[in-house]
Amino acid sequence: MSIGVERPAAARLPRSSRPASRPAAPPRRHVHEARATTQRVARTFSIACRLLPRACQEDVYLLYLVFRTLDDLVDDGRPEAGARVDAVAAWAAGRRGPHTREVEVLESVDSRAPLPRAALATFCAGMRADLAAVPFATEADVDRYCYQVAGTVGEVMAAVLGTRDDDRARPAAAALGIAMQRTNILRDIDEDAAAGRLYLAQESVFRFGWPAPGARAELLRDQIARADALYEEGLAGVPLLLHGREAIRAAGWMYREILRQIERDGYGAHAGRAVVGRRRRLWIAARRGFAA
Repeated sequence: MSIGVERPAAARLPRSSRPASRPAAPPRRHVHEARATTQRVARTFSIACRLLPRACQEDVYLLYLVFRTLDDLVDDGRPEAGARVDAVAAWAAGRRGPHTREVEVLESVDSRAPLPRAALATFCAGMRADLAAVPFATEADVDRYCYQVAGTVGEVMAAVLGTRDDDRARPAAAALGIAMQRTNILRDIDEDAAAGRLYLAQESVFRFGWPAPGARAELLRDQIARADALYEEGLAGVPLLLHGREAIRAAGWMYREILRQIERDGYGAHAGRAVVGRRRRLWIAARRGFAA
């Protein structure tokens, strides 16, 4: 998640390691909606996207529109959520299915930068797990879910940005996505609880206690350490990207700052989400995005 430097002169890289030629422009109506959606609901990601090279910026916006749309449909319990997820899953599997807006967008992006179908299929499996409200017994279950709904997003974004070494870059991109999702879980504990959802591992809740405001410091310390380790792994892979390294690095560090804000707020001493101010996010993007 994630996300310039100018594209270098065409180098002969394996097709799997670089974006393919871009023969067709994406539908403008989708581009406008994708950009507006990102700026409206993903303020941190929107800042990072401004650092993307123009050649791949629109495709990143479009992919965000697909992932965000499906996630919102599922989170809101919309009656069409399952069918929309199934349409993308069918496309990812190469089966005939409804030509939804999400499928149209994916076809468009895929014509310019071949997308990893397995990652998209796994993302859809994560959406189905959300629809089924599957509980997480162990931390391994949480990691599996976070990979499904966010690690896969990192892998898809890496495919669009291109990599120097897929075998090393894709796992790092997945780790960064997992770290961001674990950060979301910690940021949104109270909102999710109010909606009857708990994305923490039952084994950790049993060990540290229910995450009530003022009584969750030890739990949050444990969870923050897990997320920080994943950020280290994910950010270490940024140099393996061909394009958008500044954007991805900035996004990772801005998101990681949410963890530092949780710490500054007293590890959940009071109810509510940790919020990093815009000025601080911009400072981090400038300081960290262009760091070697």
